[in-house]
Amino acid sequence: MNNLEKSEILFFYESKYSQPNGDPFTGEQRYDEETKKILVSDVRIKRFIRDYWNEKGKLIYVLNPDPDNKLTAGQRFKQLFEKRSDKNMTARQFAKTLIDVRSFGAVIPIQKEKGKVKEANQENNADAFNLTGAVQFAILNPSLNSVDLSTLQNTSTFISKEGDKQGTIGTSSTVPYALCQIHGWINPTSAKASGLEQADVDDMFSALWHSVNNANTRSKSNQSSLLLVQIVYKNTNDKIYGADRLVRIKTEKQEEQLRSMEDFNLNFDTLKDAAASDKVKEIRYYSELDTINGQLKSFGDKFKPLTIS
Repeated sequence: MNNLEKSEILFFYESKYSQPNGDPFTGEQRYDEETKKILVSDVRIKRFIRDYWNEKGKLIYVLNPDPDNKLTAGQRFKQLFEKRSDKNMTARQFAKTLIDVRSFGAVIPIQKEKGKVKEANQENNADAFNLTGAVQFAILNPSLNSVDLSTLQNTSTFISKEGDKQGTIGTSSTVPYALCQIHGWINPTSAKASGLEQADVDDMFSALWHSVNNANTRSKSNQSSLLLVQIVYKNTNDKIYGADRLVRIKTEKQEEQLRSMEDFNLNFDTLKDAAASDKVKEIRYYSELDTINGQLKSFGDKFKPLTIS
């Protein structure tokens, strides 16, 4: 039985001399030229979570693309659907067994062959069906601090074309330091349709936390999870304004000069004020830093520690 509560998510992690989210067209860090804040997309965050689930052996619909085995969305679903253990299960029922579909939703295309609908569509003759995910993240998430991007030059030992005598030199943008904030929502009404349950949310929180800590690519390795906050509402229609501005940076330096947490403090005053609202049931949090845990614990009974396994 689904008993999820409506809530908002704030996830904070720091990034040092890395590239939290490159633009697929330019390869450069996503960046707001007006505010000088770096941007991280919802797609990047979902990729973190899905990759972690996949490593842990959970069955997921959207895999990190394999250059040697590219599939269309319809082919991927058909591949999974044909291996289902219960052959009486419909396509929609089977989609709900996939944790990333239950969480983030999906448009499921139906694989066709020679004008005929294949077995993956047992429900009707539609080309696709849609499940709305109960968990959503902001399309673009700005960092808490402003950043001056650095230019990094790279050299390659491989020549770019036959006949060249030396390797190539390229440039890319790097982020000296950013405190990234990811803003998300959990909708219990959508959860009833997608089949998302509390155990799935617990899995998602664990995947989010550990995937950032364990990222092992050149552009993502120097990142660390700092704080996960879940603002839980009393009723499904409740909402407080400006949840993405409840935590702020307090520093005597210019934000562009920040290089570690030693250069600033996190200001939770507005978050504490929000907890006093009648709309807020409680605020759950997880951090591995004693200074953060001590601050949040001191704010009263509405602040409850989360467990990350």
